[in-house]
Amino acid sequence: MKPVSVSVIGGGSWGTTVGHLAAHNAQTLLWARSEATVSDINDYNANLRYLEGYNLHPGLRATSDLEEAVRCADVLVMGVPSQAFRETLGQVGQFLRPWVPVVSLTKGLELSTRKRMSQVIHEVLPGHPAAVLTGPNLAKEILVGDAAATVIATPDPVVAETLQAVFATERFRVYANPDVIGCELGGALKNVIAIASGMADGLGTGDNTRAAVITRGLAELTALGVAMGGQQVTFAGLAGMGDLIATCISPQSRNRHVGEQLGKGRSIEEIVDEMNMVAEGVKTSNVVMELAREYEVDVPITAQVQAVCHEGRSAADAYSGLLGGRTGVEHLGYE
Repeated sequence: MKPVSVSVIGGGSWGTTVGHLAAHNAQTLLWARSEATVSDINDYNANLRYLEGYNLHPGLRATSDLEEAVRCADVLVMGVPSQAFRETLGQVGQFLRPWVPVVSLTKGLELSTRKRMSQVIHEVLPGHPAAVLTGPNLAKEILVGDAAATVIATPDPVVAETLQAVFATERFRVYANPDVIGCELGGALKNVIAIASGMADGLGTGDNTRAAVITRGLAELTALGVAMGGQQVTFAGLAGMGDLIATCISPQSRNRHVGEQLGKGRSIEEIVDEMNMVAEGVKTSNVVMELAREYEVDVPITAQVQAVCHEGRSAADAYSGLLGGRTGVEHLGYE
């Protein structure tokens, strides 16, 4: 059998890291807009813009030519922000061979349609199997060789098995899950809760508050995720609770960083302007509120995050509402 050829679209920290993982098992080519990033990967096995000080697999190569990156792909990996996903996918489609699986790394929802990335894949590239790679995966920890686990979500067990072999390494375990809806929603919704957790940290609260925000945040995202068709058990696994914990507590988390800075009194505009990576939870909070109203799910933590990010409310004023809502018998995922 000829070696599998993997193409990764996107030269950010996570796209680069997934390219690094795939290069252990397959011929891997990464596409980036930046010629500097391409040169750094090809000449120094590094991404100096996003991952300075971390070595990449020497087999990972890069290009700024989209056709070159895509035309020979057996597996296409999409590592671009949610709001650029559809446009980039359309450009990729000009060069992609039929039936090639498309794997999304993006943990967000499309603002204009409120759709998940796998839905966008099916719309833009019908006939291509769509899968999602998601879980508690912090790029820098993976690059230094710390043990980690993730989920490949696809309804097709044959595609799942193939992709598991592409991305798994000795210290990166890849589980399969057929619940694409639950896995994608867990990845998108947890970003909003991570902002809330960061806000609490920025305000100087303790571990009790953080634990309460994370736990009730899990209940909140589970309730909405189940209402939208996800399986409740998914939200207790790597794509739900696992990803939520990592994103809420890690200093590497972009969304937690945004929340922490909000808690310290800075404006959302100032915080976003100085970041060179996208914190998906900022924009996702608006979409989550729309979905919560449509599905009649109470999301008090998300409501406070959305108010701070988009309505000018201060984190200090929102603090009392982070655990808002009526009290009663605790049921995970439901009030």
